[in-house]
Amino acid sequence: MTIDMPDQPQRISKREFISRVASRGGWPARTVSSVYEDILKELLETVAHGQSVALTGFGRFYLQTHRGHKVHFGRSDVDDYSVLKFSASRIVNRQLQPKQDADGGTGIENLPANPESAADPKQAFASSA
Repeated sequence: MTIDMPDQPQRISKREFISRVASRGGWPARTVSSVYEDILKELLETVAHGQSVALTGFGRFYLQTHRGHKVHFGRSDVDDYSVLKFSASRIVNRQLQPKQDADGGTGIENLPANPESAADPKQAFASSA
């Protein structure tokens, strides 16, 4: 379920996301949920061990380390810490740019339902416009 909040983009829940993927691929939601959990576990474990995860045609996940600093208000300082970062590929960034099609669509909807089903895998996420 999505909640409309002014000044904030809409979000979908994990359940809705899994449901959409299951519908698109024709798989049981339970299977998609299991794969989703395994992918996230593997991604986080890999990045936690200092490696980046590059998904060709999608982007790169990596760990970014920040140095600790003094806090102006409060009693304690912030220690060094790391955060998970994501850098989208050029292909993905181009796909997210709204482009008007002849039918008035943005082109984002023209992504293949299953990128692997595209004739040329390198063109799987290329604009169909």
